[in-house]
Amino acid sequence: MNEKTLRVLEYHKVKEMLMAEAVSEMAKKKLEELMPVSDIHHLQASLSETSEAASIIVKKGGIPLNQIYQTKPSVLRAQKGGALTPAQLLEILYNLRLTKRIKNFFKEEEESDRGMIYSLTASLITHRNLEDEIDRCILSEEEISDNASAVLKAIRKNITKQNEALKNKLNSIVTSSSYKVMLQDAIVTVRQGRYVIPVKQEYRSRFQGIVHDQSSTGATLFIEPAAIVNMNNQLKELHLKEEAEIQRILSELSALVAEKAPDIVSNLEILIKLDCIFAKGKLSVRMKGIEPVLNSKGYIRIRKGRHPLLNPEEVVPIDIHIGDVFDTLVITGPNTGGKTVTLKTTGLFLLMTQSGLHIPAEYGTEISIFEKIFADIGDEQSIEQSLSTFSSHMTNIVDILDKADERSAVFLDELGAGTDPTEGAALAIAILDYLYDKGVKTIATTHYTELKKYALVKKGVENASVEFDVETLSPTYRLSIGTPGRSNAFEISLKLGMKNFIINEAKKLLGNDDIAFEEIISTIEKDKKEAENERDEAIRLKIEIKRLKQELENKKSHLEQQREKILKEAKEQSRKILKETKAYVDHTIKELHKMENKSDLKERNKGIENLRKGVKDKLTAVSGQLPVEDIEITETPKDLKIGDTVKILSLDQKGNVLSLPDKNGELMVQAGLMKISVNVKNLRKIKEEKSSEQLEKSTLGSIYRSKTANIETHLDVRGQLLDDAIMNVDKYLDDAYIAGLKQVTIIHGKGEGILRDGIQNELKAHKHVSLFRKGNYDEGGDGVTVAEIK
Repeated sequence: MNEKTLRVLEYHKVKEMLMAEAVSEMAKKKLEELMPVSDIHHLQASLSETSEAASIIVKKGGIPLNQIYQTKPSVLRAQKGGALTPAQLLEILYNLRLTKRIKNFFKEEEESDRGMIYSLTASLITHRNLEDEIDRCILSEEEISDNASAVLKAIRKNITKQNEALKNKLNSIVTSSSYKVMLQDAIVTVRQGRYVIPVKQEYRSRFQGIVHDQSSTGATLFIEPAAIVNMNNQLKELHLKEEAEIQRILSELSALVAEKAPDIVSNLEILIKLDCIFAKGKLSVRMKGIEPVLNSKGYIRIRKGRHPLLNPEEVVPIDIHIGDVFDTLVITGPNTGGKTVTLKTTGLFLLMTQSGLHIPAEYGTEISIFEKIFADIGDEQSIEQSLSTFSSHMTNIVDILDKADERSAVFLDELGAGTDPTEGAALAIAILDYLYDKGVKTIATTHYTELKKYALVKKGVENASVEFDVETLSPTYRLSIGTPGRSNAFEISLKLGMKNFIINEAKKLLGNDDIAFEEIISTIEKDKKEAENERDEAIRLKIEIKRLKQELENKKSHLEQQREKILKEAKEQSRKILKETKAYVDHTIKELHKMENKSDLKERNKGIENLRKGVKDKLTAVSGQLPVEDIEITETPKDLKIGDTVKILSLDQKGNVLSLPDKNGELMVQAGLMKISVNVKNLRKIKEEKSSEQLEKSTLGSIYRSKTANIETHLDVRGQLLDDAIMNVDKYLDDAYIAGLKQVTIIHGKGEGILRDGIQNELKAHKHVSLFRKGNYDEGGDGVTVAEIK
């Protein structure tokens, strides 16, 4: 790919953003070497990997990929028979653990979610025995565990005993009254690995022993007492044995590493590749990118494309297409209107796509693969070569014309500028003709009216313009394809205070053809804007009608369901009432038959009266067996006002009063989307209480979502004062608790331990912390504290 093109399109800045997302230095170096390619099959696979990575990041927050160590040199050393250091073995151990974590992570993937990344991680090979053996033997970069071997444990036990014996003997010497006067200080120190005592110079001949050192003044001699020479020798021998045993253990571990060398190296390469893939995925998520559709037919369609280096909150998205009905696009418009940004966005999208990266645009974007991409953008004046801006641009364009072909895309900024306008415009047209005839896809920006006319009449060439708001004297940065742009020089000058008569004189100096052409462009712009506004309004109305239709259908469906429910409940209630009433009637008939057999008329009449009263009470009870609502209902309303909320008893629906009752008691009520005429007797006023529960849930939910989206799993307080660090840690723990994090890491550094001790004291009593610990070797060791959140 052309190096100049990469530079002017700022491809290196996108790579810097990408490298910042990688975890390991090896992956950063590999991404630094990333270059666009033109193999469509390779690119499709690369883009699919990026899409998978972005999907995993969105769903699960990414994979457990932390620091990766470059262990290849260590493994090669082990293969050659060399013994590795504890630090090198720990790096291999960490990579082995990382391999196991990633492999376990992808084992839990649903079969439907398994893709190219899953297949890649399936090639990872774990070695539990080697991992356990290194973990058992190595404690830190400088320390071997006592449990590494029985021999080492015994040697260290003897060293401890010998040290105790030496200290006891030395203590007896320095505390002895006979030696007290000879000693400079009653202390024991070490010189050249041997225990010595500071003796005054004048007592050298009286103190038996070996001189190992003296003070800078010569007044003090550091003497190894003769009584402990053999003991020191024995201690030295033990240390030599310890060192030899450590070397033997390291050699054995190195031999185990050498046996698994191919797997360890292969795992490392896969881990670096995963780091690169997920760096692309993280960049995609960060800039809200999408995977474009690929083609090899020279067709480009970008929907709502945003330049990745501009502020996403401020950049105006562009829509641009080329390669279907036209192969050359001429963009015109005022300076600072966005022409160059449009060129750079389109060119950079091609480079990013051909590097396997997602682009910040909307779905439906389609990008063609080109073998060559050329760009001539910006001021390329060269003082060293004594070339003017025009000459420099022409030198670059001549090179482009020689190399471009039908598999090329060319981006030319301010084509023909920097020289006589008439000659520059003619030269620009000739260049565009030449590129078009060769089948090159070309996008060019210009100020020349001649190029606007050229694009109107030349088949396969199309005009485009960047809009400019004359009222505010500011660009809108919107690109409009199919309409040439106006210079707006006269309108802008008037707005800035230029005299009318000067503007009129300037217009007279223009040819009639130029004036007519500008007026035609103005008319086209006006008609197009009106058409767009009408189209937008039609779309809005269509959406609103669709929404209302759906709402009406939902309401109708709801009413049908309620009607069915009411009918069903009414039938059930009727059956129950009928059954109870029938039973009561049967009982009453039996009682009446009994009354007929009674001879006493008075007693018979009294019984019949009691039965009549019982029937009346039963009817009253039956009429009261209507369902009672959980809503407060008043009597038949007499003081209704427009807007009152009422219940329509026959429909079991709530509504609002639209009109007052007429002389027959009839009025209109709005129930949902329906206006219903009902009688006031069929209405009841209702009162409802407003609830704040939904509002509270919504507020808490938005806080929770904000914390979850922005909270990180670690906090770095290195270099802060203790009070500031504790305040920041306390706030961070509150945010972590709200976000639902289970474990967080506080990075305080090693130093003198002031931050570490102060923060750990704070964690002991913190309401959100269940327990905490110092970091493991691969987490940062003493430099971090890992806290578990309740």
